Amino acid sequence: MESGEIYINESSVRIEDVVPHEDEKERASGCYIMSLVAVMIGLPMPIINLLATGIFYLMSRKGTFFVRWNSIQALVSQVPLFIMNNILFWWTIRILFCYIDLSSAYIAYFITVNLYNIYDFIETVRSAVNTRKGKVHKWHLYGTITDKICKR
Repeated sequence: MESGEIYINESSVRIEDVVPHEDEKERASGCYIMSLVAVMIGLPMPIINLLATGIFYLMSRKGTFFVRWNSIQALVSQVPLFIMNNILFWWTIRILFCYIDLSSAYIAYFITVNLYNIYDFIETVRSAVNTRKGKVHKWHLYGTITDKICKR
């Protein structure tokens, strides 16, 4: 049994059943904070955020269940964001430097990606705050995926 955790039957371990210690709360919250800092530093380059979150996961993968679960959720949430931002980045580069016309499809995609980035930012902040308090903040789709990936 890992420190700060309640032992439950191995097959029914849920993140909601974990009672983290203070250092676990801080580390788990740090994975979301790192994600936000990486966005601010590498905003024009979408790979920076994914790499920073991936490195944090690699450093946390042998940590406690609470830290590992949150680092996986942060990483899983960055994959679609990376793909969407990457497409938008290269589409914008093509418009700026290859003299491709600005289309309504580009504008719709630009708005969609920016709304998704705002959603991601809000959820990341909520996750960081709740995790620091020792609460679990499951994202709608990513929480379920993380439950399937993260085993004790």
